[in-house]
Amino acid sequence: MSDDKSSGIQETFISHLIELRTRMVRASAVVLLVFIVLFAIWPGAAALYDFMAQPMLHALPEGSKMIATGVITPFMVPMKITMAAALMISLPWVLYQGWAFIAPGLYMHEKRLVAPLIISSTILFVIGVAFCYYFVFGTVFKFISDFAPKSISVAPDIENYLDFVLMMCLAFGMTFEVPVVVIVLVRMGIVSVEKLRAIRPYVIVGSFVIAAIVTPPDVMSQLFLAVPLCLLYEVGILIAPLFAKATQAPEETTESS
Repeated sequence: MSDDKSSGIQETFISHLIELRTRMVRASAVVLLVFIVLFAIWPGAAALYDFMAQPMLHALPEGSKMIATGVITPFMVPMKITMAAALMISLPWVLYQGWAFIAPGLYMHEKRLVAPLIISSTILFVIGVAFCYYFVFGTVFKFISDFAPKSISVAPDIENYLDFVLMMCLAFGMTFEVPVVVIVLVRMGIVSVEKLRAIRPYVIVGSFVIAAIVTPPDVMSQLFLAVPLCLLYEVGILIAPLFAKATQAPEETTESS
């Protein structure tokens, strides 16, 4: 009997591994397909990099351009930005594959919890990246360019610029996930809304500390990261009780009534 049980557990484990591999292959295939379309069909790797470079080019003096100091940098950098764009565009599909993998083991009320979180996480991450690109970059780069001495010629290296842009976009994308984190913590019973309100002063200080570490050493970019982080923390506190009530298990609803 024990041999049958252990054999069943092993078969179940193997079936889960096969299912996981299938989901990962499907997710990777779509990312690769999107990458090929962006790179070879439309709009092209060079056009994607030109789009990403617009905030910096607008801030530089008229006629200035960015430079490439490496031999293969003009090829590799557009490739990297194309892959990053493919990952972002494919993010809903990738998250869906993760959702489809864990969904069979969830109860109905847990499914009601996970699905909105996946959708909202994707939307908030994209909003954070868009906020960084359309608002933060233009303001920060203009401030830095105006601050630079007139005796120097500002010509950023494209690889350093790419690393900076990706780091900033990731930081703002993750910052906009704060409401989701707050909601999950409250829903799982790890921390109460009252406790979150009590530690608000520490969160505010921590937000500015994180902003000072992640962003460039100028006040404007730090404010652009810290202020939304604090505001989104408050949004999470407001939404968390409503979300927790909407995703209660049947037994939790009976107990609360």
